[in-house]
Amino acid sequence: MMESLTDCPTEEIAAQTPTHAAQHPASHNDIDTACAQACQAIAPTWPLDRAIAVNPHWARIGMPVRRVAARMAALGGIQVFPGRDRQLQAWTEGRISAQDLDQAIRQVPQAQACGLTAEDCVQALHNTQPVEQLPLLIDVLDNDPHRHTRLSWRQAITHQVSQTCAAYFDQTQADWQPQRSEGLYAFWRETLQHDHSIGLLMGLPHLAEALEALPATREDAERWVLHRLRLPKAVWPDYLESVLLTVNGWASWCAYLGWQAHLNQTTDPHLRELLAIRLAWGAVLLHCKDDAAGTHAFQALQQAWGQAPALLQRAEQALLVDEVWQVALEVGYQRQLAQRLLGAGSAPPNQHEIEVQAAFCIDVRSEPLRRSLEAIWPAVQTIGFAGFFGLPLAYTPLGTSARTPHLPGLLAPAVEATDCIVPSTAGALKTDATLQAAATNARSRRFALADQWLSASRWPGAAFSFVEAAGVGYAGKLGQWLRPSRQARANDALEGLPARYRPLCRPQLTGLDIGAKVSLATRVLRSMGLDGYLAPLVLLVGHGSQSANNAHAAALDCGACCGQTGEVSARSLAQLLNEPAVRTGLADQGIAIPESTTFVAALHNTTTDEIEGFDLDLLPPAARQRWDSLQPVLHHASDQVRRERAPHLHIDPRTPHDDLLKQLRRRANDGAQTRPEWGLAGNAAFVIAPRHRTQGAALQGRSFLHDYDAQRDPDGSLLEALMTAPMLVTHWINWQYHASTCDPTRLGSGNKVLHNVVGGNIGVFEGNGGDLRIGLSQQSVHDGKRWVHEPLRLTVVIDAPRRSIDAVINQHAVVKQLVDHGWLHLWRWEGADLMRYDQGAWDPLHTENW
Repeated sequence: MMESLTDCPTEEIAAQTPTHAAQHPASHNDIDTACAQACQAIAPTWPLDRAIAVNPHWARIGMPVRRVAARMAALGGIQVFPGRDRQLQAWTEGRISAQDLDQAIRQVPQAQACGLTAEDCVQALHNTQPVEQLPLLIDVLDNDPHRHTRLSWRQAITHQVSQTCAAYFDQTQADWQPQRSEGLYAFWRETLQHDHSIGLLMGLPHLAEALEALPATREDAERWVLHRLRLPKAVWPDYLESVLLTVNGWASWCAYLGWQAHLNQTTDPHLRELLAIRLAWGAVLLHCKDDAAGTHAFQALQQAWGQAPALLQRAEQALLVDEVWQVALEVGYQRQLAQRLLGAGSAPPNQHEIEVQAAFCIDVRSEPLRRSLEAIWPAVQTIGFAGFFGLPLAYTPLGTSARTPHLPGLLAPAVEATDCIVPSTAGALKTDATLQAAATNARSRRFALADQWLSASRWPGAAFSFVEAAGVGYAGKLGQWLRPSRQARANDALEGLPARYRPLCRPQLTGLDIGAKVSLATRVLRSMGLDGYLAPLVLLVGHGSQSANNAHAAALDCGACCGQTGEVSARSLAQLLNEPAVRTGLADQGIAIPESTTFVAALHNTTTDEIEGFDLDLLPPAARQRWDSLQPVLHHASDQVRRERAPHLHIDPRTPHDDLLKQLRRRANDGAQTRPEWGLAGNAAFVIAPRHRTQGAALQGRSFLHDYDAQRDPDGSLLEALMTAPMLVTHWINWQYHASTCDPTRLGSGNKVLHNVVGGNIGVFEGNGGDLRIGLSQQSVHDGKRWVHEPLRLTVVIDAPRRSIDAVINQHAVVKQLVDHGWLHLWRWEGADLMRYDQGAWDPLHTENW
């Protein structure tokens, strides 16, 4: 056995390896830099109740996609491009044509430089050899003859670290909470020393003796391993990133904690501590080997990682074919997109003919509904705008401290909203203090009783008697599962509030004086293009989903706004814009809202395609009459969309109107339904343009549509905001679906039926352990027989002058990285034609060749 290093100072550790010190002198700063660089490569993942779609490769967009694909394969066994078996199926079935493949080869400069032919590409589909993966210390040490009869050490360590993290980070699910004051590394070290099962799982019955070698601190663990490995300093960041990828789920959670800390202008140590934990396992396992085995392991590791740069280069070249097939798959879709865009369009509507304006979130699920509304009644003008309606708010429900952001994770909340009890007779939206206090107290009492009820079931001594006494009380819930109801969407934010207060409970912006309100309203209206003509009725339509027993429900509500519905944002903005004092202030800013114009908040239920209105009791009589007159149009449009979606849900689209809605509601309330809706599956394009560019085009619910008029944006400031916020958000959504489809094992969350929630809201395990699962469940991208999502990179189409688009690209490094490194496609209109961005140049799309 090697000597214990528990009490060995860092200087003595370094002195034990004089050859390494002479060849690779390393300071503490070198180690710190390498560790920090590895941690920076991990993208965050948000908790279940604030789910945000994230590109898991976000921190790597500074490199071309193919290089990232090579690194992920070699460092973590992760697949970035679609699998060759899937591409072969697309080729065989004609989804990818010979024309698509030829076009793809022309679009990939390296493919042309290498003389790659279509025949070469087709032949490569039959060769599915993976890129060689670089080993870690735990892999080369795990070499005993019986290793195939147990968990590999890599698997066992991932399981142990994951269980430790689940206990450490849980602050809501377990009644008995651990001591966290010393940090994650110290907690893991103490936990491991009391865990007698892990040694049996790893085939190491004497593991407890080796635990004495555990470095006492995170810093010691980092320094010990990196000094002892004798790897070239140039590969340290790659080795450390590979280490983190073995627990990528928990690393992503720690990256989220760091992201939130950064928004609050602080720092968070957990990702570095997680890295140290995984490194320290090497110290433990070395003490389970004799000196000869340890020396052999070091030699094998050094040999492999000494060739890492060459291996990564070979991997990047080997994946050139996969990049071509990725482009070919995209070209097949883009041909149809271009044809629809160039064949669509109409003259902008006559303002005096518009009776209703409806502003929808840019979510792809709103595109079919907008198209249907416009077709049924041309007097409706629909508008696409970012889903949080420009309100950077955080919302606190009545009588709670559950403050939740309602905006993209890229931003920090700057405005507060809370529930107020406002009677229907309150002309100025004044809160009734007496009712407010009564509602708050009533809700608090109900929450307290619920907590007592829950506690009675959780104490070990009371568990069996509680089941005996309360079992019959669960008959109602069981009945709802056996026979799902047909009820409409319930507002979870009102849970625990007595029914008599619910119609009067309204979210309102707080803490803003009239000047701040006017400034906020001015910015929002100008961004939405509503600072000119306004119809008598203006709908602000957010969106939300409806599902039961669904840990990932928030991911269906919105892929961007912290997993929240658009209800609070829409209601808050409608009340703000209906406020007389705000309208007076807007007039001073040159925005005149007619007295006859009323803003109404609504919500599009994306599971059932119903539209629900809010605060209708506060509307003036004329506005209420207009709303009521609009209902047949909304019902007709919703029914059309339901029929369009029905085949994808294996429902007969010829079902009678009422029965079709009942079926969708039943699915939404069915606790056993794993696919209540398809969410944003199929998303593939983002159009930033006036509505007349896309009006009438059937974009199949695959396109985000954001209204933008370059003529109203002479300085390009609005375009800059769109390309640096909504475009990034849609990119994140697009790549979450892409990654969950291309590598569902490592970047998807697996089978929803096997999910177990971790820490109340942190995430899920698939089964009882393994790494924390991130990304989308299998049921969100696969229907049981086929994939329903195509892994296509987002095609962004902008109607703006070249100089304006180029200015944004050149001024924002993130945008330039996305377009230059192949993370998305960028097109623009030039008159009636489309142009494609390619490394700073704009080339005609040549749609005639498609």
